[in-house]
Amino acid sequence: MRFGLFIPQGWRLDLVGIDPAQQWDAMRGLVQRADAGDVWESVWVYDHFHTVPVPTDEATHEAWTLMAAFAAVTSRVRLGQMCTCMSYRDPMYLAKVAATVDAVSGGRTEMGIGAGWYEHEWRAYGYGFPRAGERIARLDEGVQIMRQAWTQGTATLKGEHYQVDGAICRPLPLQDGGIPLWIAGGGEKKTLRIAAQYAQYTNFDGALDGFTHKSQVLAEHCRDVGRDFDSITRSANYNVVIGRDEAEVEERFAWIEEHYRPVLGDDGARKRAAEFRDGPAVGTPEQIVETLRELKDAGLTYAITYFADAAYDTSGIELFETEVVPALR
Repeated sequence: MRFGLFIPQGWRLDLVGIDPAQQWDAMRGLVQRADAGDVWESVWVYDHFHTVPVPTDEATHEAWTLMAAFAAVTSRVRLGQMCTCMSYRDPMYLAKVAATVDAVSGGRTEMGIGAGWYEHEWRAYGYGFPRAGERIARLDEGVQIMRQAWTQGTATLKGEHYQVDGAICRPLPLQDGGIPLWIAGGGEKKTLRIAAQYAQYTNFDGALDGFTHKSQVLAEHCRDVGRDFDSITRSANYNVVIGRDEAEVEERFAWIEEHYRPVLGDDGARKRAAEFRDGPAVGTPEQIVETLRELKDAGLTYAITYFADAAYDTSGIELFETEVVPALR
């Protein structure tokens, strides 16, 4: 199993209490820590502008700016977003940005891409909020444009939502065949079909039952479009709350609740902690290994992990690195 690590960028209120002038130092320190070892294959951020679970005035750093910055301060680890919203940027412009980041990074860029969902954010930034079918159609057309741009150096498409005519993308990405596409989302009729057509990676439900079901749907789409199902790496995201024993796990939940309380209030903080508690990657190292091993047997080969306290305390990350990763590699 391969492992990625989310870097706190503020979207999930994971830089609260750190002076904005010092937040880049915190992010840079974590990404360079991941780059220095051999545990983490990749580091990730989210493509969002407003915090969750509610919009606040807390900082949320922009994903592709961070991609370029991470590229310049690392040398090994791969760089991804989970996931870029297609409609937030014109796809040809996005292809150009990603190709430049690939050049800066020496060929280490991943393209996580999806249709988008955060309605408040969409409307606040003036993007409207099209129906789901239109957002997915934009995803489909945008992926076609990016693939052309990265493999041919130019793109032409007369789509319903995007039109390009001989748009040039030079330099090409350094990676042969272009930047790997991660199609994120579990929509069974359209999103997973787009994944079957174009993706090198998917990212969907990380619970065992959900992962198994989505995998079956993806396999059906692969058969329909003539794609080798096994050529697509299936990944999922996990909120990790880990402790050496049950008492330490509970201490981490107490920290999560206390951390969110000043911003979300008592009820919001309790709800947020409960959402973490329900995840598959919660417990002692032995418990998490058992859960992830079942998922590995079901076909999960890439886990992208999120630690709520990463910017403040790396002991949970260290425990995961030493006790969980070696058992699953």
